[in-house]
Amino acid sequence: MTMNQTPSGERIHIGFFGKRNAGKSSLVNAITGQSLSIVSNIKGTTTDPVLKSMELLPLGPVVIIDTPGLDDEGELGLLRIKKARQAINRTDIGVIVADGTVGMSREERELEEIFQQKRIPYIIVFNKADLCETKGSFEPGLWVSAADGTGISELKTAIAAIKPADNPNRCLLADLIEPSDTVVLVVPIDKAAPKGRLILPQQQVIRDILDRKAVSIVCQEDNLSGTLALLAEKPKLVITDSQVFPIVDRITPPDIGLTSFSVLFARYKGNLWQTARGAKALETVRDGSRILISEGCTHQRQCGDIGTCKLPAMIRSYTGKEPAFTFTSGREFPEDLSSFHMVIHCGGCMLTEREMKYRLAAAQDQSVPVTNYGIIIAYMNGILERSLQPLTKDRSDASLYH
Repeated sequence: MTMNQTPSGERIHIGFFGKRNAGKSSLVNAITGQSLSIVSNIKGTTTDPVLKSMELLPLGPVVIIDTPGLDDEGELGLLRIKKARQAINRTDIGVIVADGTVGMSREERELEEIFQQKRIPYIIVFNKADLCETKGSFEPGLWVSAADGTGISELKTAIAAIKPADNPNRCLLADLIEPSDTVVLVVPIDKAAPKGRLILPQQQVIRDILDRKAVSIVCQEDNLSGTLALLAEKPKLVITDSQVFPIVDRITPPDIGLTSFSVLFARYKGNLWQTARGAKALETVRDGSRILISEGCTHQRQCGDIGTCKLPAMIRSYTGKEPAFTFTSGREFPEDLSSFHMVIHCGGCMLTEREMKYRLAAAQDQSVPVTNYGIIIAYMNGILERSLQPLTKDRSDASLYH
């Protein structure tokens, strides 16, 4: 992703699902006007979900997801079906593609039930209209032909019509600052920092500050004191990378609000108070307790990586125990969490709000505490309450943590 692109996690995800040879890939190519997916008459040509970020009018920035057939066979087929079902958890709009020459089958009806349970808006599409002399008396659906273009424009319009409404109250920090306020961002540059650019959460926070017509000042932790001293007026807020939370806490005066990028994203992408309460599970960790540490992205692991190196070391030091750590990244996230003592997740900047909330709900449904990187680091350093204070609007908010 470049700085000029809408992040994947902020795009509408449109998933195409159905059986093999229903024409999902051909339909994706017809809608996008590009050969995004390989197509053939051989069943099971699409073996893994194919994702493509693009602009699709009239929707704007979207991610198109083409998935394997839900009626695949054999051991590999079962794995492909699993991948297709995982894609549902990041889908904002579902397109159920049925073969118009056959009609609806068990797989499509099961998809309907899943979408209804998950409250995902969806459309039923009967493909191969060009091969049907008469339209069957199937359930309500849109008849299209990926082969000759029949109904493609109407399908785009129908998808746009069920686009999930934007939540006007959802923002990173625009509700925490006023125009002309100053916000200081503390961004450490270490071996794990990408060369020549800021990481996505930092980019998004800066953009949110600009949209609010406030002022952002970026510095590293070792010149934070000098930066604060240069300001004629104290900043409204200091936002730090979680890894230098203790240092920034010591430097930032108590009358200046302090939080972290991860804490902001816990509120923006999921449930702040659920993840804040989840940090307390650290107090009951024992030798051998299973802890899942999950990253939403798939960046190259480096020496000193926060998820696989720094966090486990901090937890061992804080608890004095030797828990058993499991690590996942990208789209991999266990369906069965029941054997874990707790889940520690990244901020989820690369995940959609729907996928992040699915993961939180999966943990809650299985009574497994869940927290995130920044919150657990603040908790272990005794500064969680301070980091939550700027986001606590009244006493009722504070009670959600306690």
